[in-house]
Amino acid sequence: MSVVKFKLTLSAHPSNSSIAYQQKTMLIGSCFTENMGAKLKHHFFETLENPHGILFNPVSVKNAINDYITNKHYTESDLFLLNDVWNSWHHHSRFSGITKEEALDKINNSIKEANHFLKSANHLIITLGSAWLYTLTQNAPAHTGLVVANNHKAPSSWFTKRLMKSEELLGDLNTLVEALQQFNPSLHIIFTISPVRHLREGLVENNRSKAVLIQAVHDLMETNSHVEYFPAYEYVMDDLRDYRFYAEDLVHPNYAATNYVWEKFVETYFSVETQLVMKQVAEMQLALHHKPFFVGSTEHQKFIHACIEKATALMTNHPYLSLQNHIQAFKSQIGK
Repeated sequence: MSVVKFKLTLSAHPSNSSIAYQQKTMLIGSCFTENMGAKLKHHFFETLENPHGILFNPVSVKNAINDYITNKHYTESDLFLLNDVWNSWHHHSRFSGITKEEALDKINNSIKEANHFLKSANHLIITLGSAWLYTLTQNAPAHTGLVVANNHKAPSSWFTKRLMKSEELLGDLNTLVEALQQFNPSLHIIFTISPVRHLREGLVENNRSKAVLIQAVHDLMETNSHVEYFPAYEYVMDDLRDYRFYAEDLVHPNYAATNYVWEKFVETYFSVETQLVMKQVAEMQLALHHKPFFVGSTEHQKFIHACIEKATALMTNHPYLSLQNHIQAFKSQIGK
């Protein structure tokens, strides 16, 4: 008797370029990047994510990475004033400021940090969100023709939009990869496509956009052996394939979906040995945020002393793990 299948499953395959502790990983791109970045940080990996803030389109991603490679220094001419706030068309609004000095300090300090980090990074994860480009029109106060990373709630008449062609995007990605290879020859690049839907464009338009991204990235891999693709998009859209795995806005993957993709990411990029350390780190994180019913009880004190012993042993066996704050937090509960 044949078994009836109710879903397709996309299996994870271990990568030849695994991610290990004592390695550095930069993440850049859409908001899905920040979901993965948060999980890497939770497990104490050294990461730097979105030094320009969240970026959706490939042109803005390319511009941002070029800023890090060249260590670009932004000046007042790179900013614009809107609603009493200074902004950059290349940055998320968290880099905006009431004064231009405030905005420039945040922007330039972040670029300086990113330049230093990327130069010695082992992995770069690039998550592309949308192939739709928003370009400034002559109605904007300056920078006509510039592709923007964020509209900063400017008037719609300031923008015109168009969909990138796959061939155009492939050319940009090839140029970007070449620049990254020259800047950091040992860098391993992982591309992903965000499963977040861009409904502002419409469902059909969103699918057209994702198709452009997917085609260009896979064409890129045919000529670049050190570039690979992690199928985050396919894990959500084809493996999970259910609106139960989206938040109420039906746009963003929910907690269960992001956890599923994370588990697949772990299977793909972390060795068994690394996963064992990750499990112990996660246990320390869980213990740190444990809320006891009876603080100061004998059982609670035993728990605290056990946590100190485990954290100390973990840090002794793996000196690259910085658990001093955890140990201090546990010690502060002794005798309470």
